[in-house]
Amino acid sequence: QGQFPMHCSANVGKAGDSALFFGLSGTGKTTLSADPHRALIGDDEHGWDDQGVFNFEGGCYAKTINLTEKTEPDIYRAVKKDAMLENVALKGDDNEPDYFDTSKTENGRVSYPIFHIDNYHEPQMAGHPKNIIFLSCDAFGVLPPIAKLTPEQAMYHFISGYTAKVAGTERGVTEPTATFSACFGAAFLTLHPTRYAELLKEKLEKHNAQAWIVNSGWSGGAYGIGERMSIKTTRACVNYILDGKIEDTTWEKDPVFGWEIPADIPDVDSNVLRPKNTWPDASQYDEAEKKLANMYVDNFEKYRVGDVDYSQFGPKL
Repeated sequence: QGQFPMHCSANVGKAGDSALFFGLSGTGKTTLSADPHRALIGDDEHGWDDQGVFNFEGGCYAKTINLTEKTEPDIYRAVKKDAMLENVALKGDDNEPDYFDTSKTENGRVSYPIFHIDNYHEPQMAGHPKNIIFLSCDAFGVLPPIAKLTPEQAMYHFISGYTAKVAGTERGVTEPTATFSACFGAAFLTLHPTRYAELLKEKLEKHNAQAWIVNSGWSGGAYGIGERMSIKTTRACVNYILDGKIEDTTWEKDPVFGWEIPADIPDVDSNVLRPKNTWPDASQYDEAEKKLANMYVDNFEKYRVGDVDYSQFGPKL
């Protein structure tokens, strides 16, 4: 019926320009969509029909580890009466939340109604999105902080749903490991992933929307060697997408993954935009890139069905 159900967050700018954020736990979906300069449509479950996008959830579920008002002001201020904390330590006689106490678990959470966000979008619906952002937390330090996708590449990466299970997000996970979850929410799918990808491609082409990869994971090496991207860096990339200025930059094509990387973004080190430049040993980066590319290829074997082989839009080895 042309209605596209999605496991994503959504927000909208003052000019009515909506954006979608796909990503699994720990990638920054809730944090990045709660933007003080944009109105939040919803946190987790949305639909996209002939009129635009709409929320069918009415609340938010955010991670609280190391939460501060400075780094995540909207989420921090949403923790008040009628919010519910989960796995969060308390301190002092007043039982104040201690978001830095991870002695029991790093998977602290808070649930709150959407109206706890000061600039939430009351109709909880908006027009067709201009930008679709796939968030990944790359544990191997290979993905760039931002990459531009063609509609066909968007289908491939949407079906792949790559990220990493981050330490503390799931029981028994003590360090990030690669994971693929179709459409960034395999557990919620009732149809074959390629059907959702076809709907996405139809929407992208019909409404002239642009898809992006944004990596909120590691730079300068894999987990344990490199460092995780700061929220400031990731938000700078997202802001550059949403304000439209990114279209004015020049682009470089990645020879393995085929996506395009911007040559320059304000407030982001140009070397960080080119992950290989941040590694102490370039040959080790090449090995890690090949390893991750092979993971993509192996994972996608089960989706090589139907009339179109979408694997042709993935990495080239």
